[in-house]
Amino acid sequence: MTNSLDDIARDAQCYFIIGSNTTENHPVLGMRIRQAVKQRGAKLIVADPRRIPISSFATLHLRQRPGTDIALLNGLMNVLIAEGLYDKQFVAERTEGFEELSAQVAKYTPEVVEDITGVPADDIREAARIMAASHPGALLYAMGITQHTTGHQNVLSCANLQMLLGNMGVPGGGVNPLRGQNNVQGACDMGCLVNFYPGYQRVTDEAAQAKFHEAWGRGPSTQIGITVVEMLNAAERGDVRGLFVLGENPAMTDPDINHARKALASTEFLVVQEILPSETTEYADVILPGASFAEKEGTFTNTERRVQRVRAALQPVGNSRPDWAILADLGRRIQQRLAPVAPNAVFSGWDYASPEEVMQEIAALTPSYGGITYPRIDSAGLQWPCPTVDHPGTPILHRGTFSRGLGRLSAVEWLPPAEQPDDEYPLVLTTGRVLYHFHGGSMTRRSPGLDEIYPEALVELNPLDARSMNIADGDMVKVTSRRGQITAKAHVVERTVPGVVFTSFHFSEAAANLLTIAALDPVAKIPEYKACAVRVELA
Repeated sequence: MTNSLDDIARDAQCYFIIGSNTTENHPVLGMRIRQAVKQRGAKLIVADPRRIPISSFATLHLRQRPGTDIALLNGLMNVLIAEGLYDKQFVAERTEGFEELSAQVAKYTPEVVEDITGVPADDIREAARIMAASHPGALLYAMGITQHTTGHQNVLSCANLQMLLGNMGVPGGGVNPLRGQNNVQGACDMGCLVNFYPGYQRVTDEAAQAKFHEAWGRGPSTQIGITVVEMLNAAERGDVRGLFVLGENPAMTDPDINHARKALASTEFLVVQEILPSETTEYADVILPGASFAEKEGTFTNTERRVQRVRAALQPVGNSRPDWAILADLGRRIQQRLAPVAPNAVFSGWDYASPEEVMQEIAALTPSYGGITYPRIDSAGLQWPCPTVDHPGTPILHRGTFSRGLGRLSAVEWLPPAEQPDDEYPLVLTTGRVLYHFHGGSMTRRSPGLDEIYPEALVELNPLDARSMNIADGDMVKVTSRRGQITAKAHVVERTVPGVVFTSFHFSEAAANLLTIAALDPVAKIPEYKACAVRVELA
């Protein structure tokens, strides 16, 4: 997030939520946005194909078809430019590429966008005018924006809109991705992306390579790696012979899981480090029992870039151990089999006494974490970038200038999803979460209370679609794609637009990812979970 939760909740005069079911997936922030709307009259615009709970608080709900976000965003910018409503001073002083962007979005008139998205042209105009009149405004998005074959372009379009409105570098503004899991930000920060060392230092940067070589006494990889879906594809081909899966459940949460499970079964050696049995542990050659968050020390970095302490409340159960201890033990054993590191290496081994020692190494090698220490984060945490021990942290990014200097406005063209409806598969499936369950359900489905409230998968159908297929609310239906089939209960409700089907991916008995497509964004390599073609019929 470029901004902080507090300034978004306190200072934003307008909220534009796109691709985020905020009240169900981020309920604390969702509550604060509802309070801002009700208590101080902030405007709320929601763009989502479904009538999600927060849309009932919205000034305007734009119900675009899945996979048409770029067209919608371009349409909003078309109105801002055509009517002279954009922030001319901000664009002139702090951005570049305006002429190219203006020429691109000129094609996306509200009427053209209505044909693509299904959103009425007048609603597009009204939304753009509200945003322009309500400054500052915060844009919030989640995986409904990123999980497309055009995910990285969707994000560029969100940034375009906020720069055009002058909503960057100010309290109550920003481009704010809401992370899907508690420490996903921290994992990215620490180099769990295939093209970065910790702190977003590019693996292709020679200066970064030299720094880590000097620190570790051995050169780190200088090659861009492969992502999760690509790993499983490579495992099926035999190009990857071993996999280490840590706290992830690809046999449940990867797209096209029939293929994912085949790839896991094909892997010569599979290690899974987990706190509970899962669909993936069934394929494992070795299971390493990890400790839960309540049983270990360390840090989490949350969605607003805030690094916070995690403290053990319990001793690890049985033979389970904290992740850092397991990894350090493995690292020591692997290092013994490799050539010795250079004798003058600053950090030459895996003999950490505590997670605090790991954080000290992180601070020494990661500029954005350079001033983050345990004593400093013991109270409220610090937001990176925090380069030195006397730096207060950075609640809001891009104040005064962007990290690259001028903000780049990117001319982005809308492209349809990889798979389109046809006569055999006439509906579009989109997937997501519900309030009562989390991710693959390996934890929340074990909670009797939560499972009693929401015990089974539901397939949401618009009444018009249900009537045409003679399906009534509560009927058991089969949902079929080119990759698989599930059986679940129909929930006939006007929550979805006609032609769109929704289901969650928490339930192994009706696993949505048997249906989803493994088509990838060519840049970000994220799968297109949010749009694929299906048919629905009575079971």
